[in-house]
Amino acid sequence: MAKKNLLLMLDGIVNLVLGIMLIFFPAQLMKAFDLPKVEMFFYVNILGAVLFGIGIALLLERFAGKKGTTGLGIGGAIAINMCAAGVLIFWLLFGNLELSKGGEIFLWSIAIIVLGIVIAELVTKSWRE
Repeated sequence: MAKKNLLLMLDGIVNLVLGIMLIFFPAQLMKAFDLPKVEMFFYVNILGAVLFGIGIALLLERFAGKKGTTGLGIGGAIAINMCAAGVLIFWLLFGNLELSKGGEIFLWSIAIIVLGIVIAELVTKSWRE
């Protein structure tokens, strides 16, 4: 149970941080990592909001689950993270994104971190607890 709680908390924090960055600092984030420019931050903000909501749901599951409030369980987190990392890796490998070195490093870092969390959740079999 301790591994599951740690993974729920870690996963929740990662999602909250990414969500905050995409909601409140999209221009700075894109400039800092030399990511492709967009005319409007609508989709970037929507993605940030989804990640932030997932983070809240994970932390609800971690901290309030025993009080009758439930959020997103570890199985749901595994599915979401696997899909997100898989699509991001696909685009990085086959999408001809024309990224700068900084943008490429940033996006690969996100893919590796998210995939690492999935691997940790699968290896520890935390979804069974």
